[in-house]
Amino acid sequence: MELMIVMAIIGVLMMVAVPSFVGAIRQAREAVLKEDLHVMRAAIDSYTMDKQKAPQSLDDLLQDGYLKSIPEDPFTHAKDTWVADTSDAIYSLDQTDPGIDNVHSGSQETGSDGQPYSSW
Repeated sequence: MELMIVMAIIGVLMMVAVPSFVGAIRQAREAVLKEDLHVMRAAIDSYTMDKQKAPQSLDDLLQDGYLKSIPEDPFTHAKDTWVADTSDAIYSLDQTDPGIDNVHSGSQETGSDGQPYSSW
């Protein structure tokens, strides 16, 4: 009988702890995604201003030293799922070639704010 009571208490504690743990993991992944997007967007902007042309791929940022490595998307767990937005927009008077101007997650999941990660 005592063992049944202990098991019931452990079960109740698990029911409380597991959702909190899952929520904390999700918040941590969202924070990593926001930081990775910020870093890659800053690298795209720096590349565009320095080279007077936008990068044609994320690999251009690696080859020219603007990024040490392409980060892993925290939701897809892959480095090649980033979606790079290309545009014909020119952001500087000296810029000669259009190219990548933004990057998004390739995840189809929805964030805690109700927006899909691919729109962050």
